[in-house]
Amino acid sequence: MRSLIRLFTFTRELTPSYIAIVIASIVTAIAALTVPFIIGGATDAIVSIVNGTVTFDAGIGTVIWFAVAFLATELVLTIVSSIGGWFGDVMSARMREILSNRYYDKLLQLPQRYFDNELTGTIVSRLDRTITEVTQFVKMFANTFFTMLITTGSVLVIAAIYAWPLALLLATVIPVYVWLTALTSKRWQVYEHEKNAEVDAARGRFSEVVGQMPVVKSYAQERSERLFFFTRFGRTVELTRGQSRHWHSMDALRRTALALVFFGIYLVIFIWTARGDFTLGVMVLLIQLMAMARQPVAMMSMIIDSSQHAIAGSKDYFAVMALEPDPREQLDNAEADEPLAIDADAPAVQFDHVDFEYEPGRPVLKDVSFELRRGERIAFVSESGGGKSTIVSLLLGFYPITDGCIRLFGQDTAHLRMAALRREIGVVFQDPSLFSGTIRENIAYARPDASDDEIIAAARRANAWEFIRKSPDRLDSIIGERGLKLSGGQKQRIAVARAMLKDAPVLVLDEATSALDTKSERLVQAGLDELMVGRTSLIIAHRLSTISQVDRIVTLRGGVVDEIGSPAELAETGGIYAELLSLQQEGTARSKKRMRDRFGIQA
Repeated sequence: MRSLIRLFTFTRELTPSYIAIVIASIVTAIAALTVPFIIGGATDAIVSIVNGTVTFDAGIGTVIWFAVAFLATELVLTIVSSIGGWFGDVMSARMREILSNRYYDKLLQLPQRYFDNELTGTIVSRLDRTITEVTQFVKMFANTFFTMLITTGSVLVIAAIYAWPLALLLATVIPVYVWLTALTSKRWQVYEHEKNAEVDAARGRFSEVVGQMPVVKSYAQERSERLFFFTRFGRTVELTRGQSRHWHSMDALRRTALALVFFGIYLVIFIWTARGDFTLGVMVLLIQLMAMARQPVAMMSMIIDSSQHAIAGSKDYFAVMALEPDPREQLDNAEADEPLAIDADAPAVQFDHVDFEYEPGRPVLKDVSFELRRGERIAFVSESGGGKSTIVSLLLGFYPITDGCIRLFGQDTAHLRMAALRREIGVVFQDPSLFSGTIRENIAYARPDASDDEIIAAARRANAWEFIRKSPDRLDSIIGERGLKLSGGQKQRIAVARAMLKDAPVLVLDEATSALDTKSERLVQAGLDELMVGRTSLIIAHRLSTISQVDRIVTLRGGVVDEIGSPAELAETGGIYAELLSLQQEGTARSKKRMRDRFGIQA
């Protein structure tokens, strides 16, 4: 229940909507309570006419007025309930908006480690499931709870006025329901947590498989993927059986208790009417009032059921919201928009005795030190898994270093806002990361305010304009999810054009041309050469031809800097670069395979 209270506090800007719904509920409850009095009064008036106590002409006017009162009440109920329903719908939509926006905002500020340990589909599934369950409950609660509360409370008071045993019997229902619900809740929540874990895992895998369908099909793994998915949802069915059995067993007890209480209530009403304590109209009044009280009490099962889902969902939601963001990732901070203070005499990039480990006790980089002078092109070479990509991740601030210092233009990156840091770095990853949408949107992602002329210029320099120009809608061509409508080379050139448009002083190229054919690679490389003039370029090399053209090479062995020098210098030292040259000179299939498998390098 604390999670639900926290939810209302978390969405306090919806207070006006909550108040409007409560007012509508109060008016609806009061109007509805007048109906039994109208029907009861009309009943007594009709009985008086039938018994001859009052003549037809004298009594029919009273009956008509009761009918008019009934019509007026129904009109009020219709209007107010419609207004309340509108507020409920808007409130529900606003709550979904608020919860979704804050969840998304939180994700954008979480450290990279969170995403390393979570499937994309699981994150999306958790958001959708949680917010759907929470908003459904809040809408139901807002539209029914206060009406139930007022109706039940009013009926208790009215029943006490007419016959105190009725009020006493009715008052026993609520504590019985609360007690039985408390017995139900804890075990139900355990089931729900296990079910949610299975569903999130299945949906997470579903998202992965859809995105990797060519891999699934090429390896003929459709059956194994189907088995995984079916097994997960089969497990939810088993859990639901146990959960439902537990819930409905306890609900049967609640309903039995309700039936016994109302048996006693109606028995009292019938007996007191039979012995003349109640008129027929009063009996009709009390029966209708008790029916009105019974309906909300019976609805408590539905509300409780919905609240259990909402509690489970809100716990998952607030578990994510409670995660500590990286303070440097905060978006709403004036410092993030300030330009980086650049030390004119400092190297562009400097790693100073940097240690790093993804997991405690398993170092990936150890005492790594090097610097990149401004305008210098440096290639990083190592065996596969030797730490090249980790260096890029650390420079971009994806992970905090374990020890040492990283400086960008003399500024310690540990003290910089990530937005300010990353504005100075243009990146082309080995796997071109594109969004569904248009070519224009993907290139302009680096600078959303860029003009079409600037976008086209960047596309030309990346050798992308030729295929863009031939596309049906040119820059407005839709490329599909992750650029599925483009070839590998086309996607790579879009990514290169995006980095060109950013025009940052530091470039990180994770072998930006590795996915291009020879002709495209030559043209793109020429554009990159022009772009890199006067800028610092950090290259994660996958082609030996790329390495040979840089100013200096940094080789890594076992997470430690092994050598630093020009290509000519390292060709003579007998280290990793010299070994690569030797393998290239052999020119055999075996030597080429060794270059690929051990170093991730193509000749």
